[in-house]
Amino acid sequence: MIGEEKQIMFKNRLTKVFKHLSKTARKQGIGCYRIYDHDLPEFPLIIDIYEGKAYVSEYKRKHNLQEEAYKNWLRTSLKTISEVTGIEEKNIFTKLRQRKAGRSGQYRKKDFSKSELIITENDLKFIVNLSDYLDTGLFLDHRITRKMIRDESNAKNVLNLFAYTGSFSVYAAAGGANSVTTVDLSNTYINWAKRNFELNGFSDEKKYGFIVADVMSFLKTAEKNSFDIIIMDPPTFSNSKKMEGILDIQRDYVELINDCMNILSPEGVLFFSTNFTKFEIDSSKINASIIKDITKATTPFDFEGKLKRWCYKINK
Repeated sequence: MIGEEKQIMFKNRLTKVFKHLSKTARKQGIGCYRIYDHDLPEFPLIIDIYEGKAYVSEYKRKHNLQEEAYKNWLRTSLKTISEVTGIEEKNIFTKLRQRKAGRSGQYRKKDFSKSELIITENDLKFIVNLSDYLDTGLFLDHRITRKMIRDESNAKNVLNLFAYTGSFSVYAAAGGANSVTTVDLSNTYINWAKRNFELNGFSDEKKYGFIVADVMSFLKTAEKNSFDIIIMDPPTFSNSKKMEGILDIQRDYVELINDCMNILSPEGVLFFSTNFTKFEIDSSKINASIIKDITKATTPFDFEGKLKRWCYKINK
């Protein structure tokens, strides 16, 4: 049982961080940002704001609560989130652990008729979905990295690998890239990326290509010296049936990065990111002239002290 005292602690904590972070977000013109990330052990939640709506997801950990107590805890927590943020409960989207045995799937989802939203980030528009997928379609922690890509993409040939919904690709196009190639194994995400391009008015099929492919296989056949910028943000682990093998990022990163180096132009740059918290990079195994850790430089204000990913800028 999580008592009233703990709920008051949660409300006080949330009030404090929301006041601070929402003020910073307003100053920076940011509408999508994180306000809470497991700050208190009894409340293992992530709370993100998406332009007047809230997205609440729950860490996979044991609550040691019976079903009814869990429901009461959740109901009270959502009420608190609504009171603190001013967002009506009908506009709070939840992605929560499966509680009852015998059901398939790790998460259950609420049914919302209007699951898609169009949000704006740095004057660019993106489709996000707060109810139907494990992730929303836009990783908020890469907000600064995306802007970095836009700033460096002018007149460049850009390749986005493990592209997800193509947000990096949209930024590259907005930065004036000569060409942008977007590669992902999922038809769903490639189609989502295409819609993001259309939403922003990028429709030149000669400049913007979309490829459904296994990245590891794609890299083996891509032409040498054909890209000036590569963005690669792979999953930590993948055993998709559509892949030829299994991807384990700590085991496979050297091969992936060196394959990228092979297809970069002589002055080319790779932006490599991973969510594997225990990731260790061995520079001696990588065929690059400069490897720079830009994790801190790409950490947004709402992720300071809590970022669970690494980011590197690697020059050929």
